[in-house]
Amino acid sequence: MTDENKNINESQIVGRISTVGILGNVLLTAFKLFAGIIGHSGAMVSDAIHSMSDVFATFIAFLGVKLSKKKADKNHPYGHERLECVASIILGAILLTTGLGIGISGIEKIIAGNYNELNTPTAIALIAAIVSIIVKEGMFWYTRHYAKILDSAAFMADAWHHRSDAFSSIGSLIGIGGAMLGFPVLDPIASVIICCFILKVAFDILKDALNKMLDTSCNDEYEQTLADYIKNQDGVIRLDLLRTRMFGNKIYIDTEIAVDGDLSLRDAHDIAERVHDKVEADFPNTKHIMIHVNPA
Repeated sequence: MTDENKNINESQIVGRISTVGILGNVLLTAFKLFAGIIGHSGAMVSDAIHSMSDVFATFIAFLGVKLSKKKADKNHPYGHERLECVASIILGAILLTTGLGIGISGIEKIIAGNYNELNTPTAIALIAAIVSIIVKEGMFWYTRHYAKILDSAAFMADAWHHRSDAFSSIGSLIGIGGAMLGFPVLDPIASVIICCFILKVAFDILKDALNKMLDTSCNDEYEQTLADYIKNQDGVIRLDLLRTRMFGNKIYIDTEIAVDGDLSLRDAHDIAERVHDKVEADFPNTKHIMIHVNPA
């Protein structure tokens, strides 16, 4: 597949994920908000607000991925991959704000203690929670599948955003069901549980995005696999240095290899060039590998 065809294919996938995410969340938000208001469930209204944040999250993920695919230019000679990290940070911030708002609202109702004054949720709120769990879990697997194909941190964050919404709907289901059985305090407690799930996902997304923004090295397993691969290449006597750093969803590699010191410059260069090409071919996340040659 040519680079042009690959870019067209990726663009189509990005558009498909975004359309499914935005349209699905708009419809689900409207249904859950309606069910929460008509069904007298604060937990379902909180869940609807979470789904509403998913609409903005998917749009931001779409924008981040599209901008990150821009080719390098004079002002950005290393490319634009980190824009996807910026999108992930914004997603994490949206989740963090949403979670705190839902949690504070639930805690206020619990502290107030006027449980007998809380309206008992009706069946429509319970149905909405079940529908939300099924739909959001499906959206999680759908988005996760294509996020892996695109190797997209932003869409993977968006997938987990869908999963956190499914978890929050489970909390809503428990809270609404408990309130219908005569324990109205379970409805605001469900909101607090929803908050905890959302904050955990927000933390994980922000941590991953910041690591990739700060030139964090790859994990030990990746570096060991890469080191063994380079050392096994023809002409490489030993590996003197290996450093990696993440650049968005890509990786920069700096390495020093030792070759026979009696080789001509041209032959030593050929070995380095061959290692360079094979690493970039067999480790597809490699943005660029810089190789320095030492005489053994």
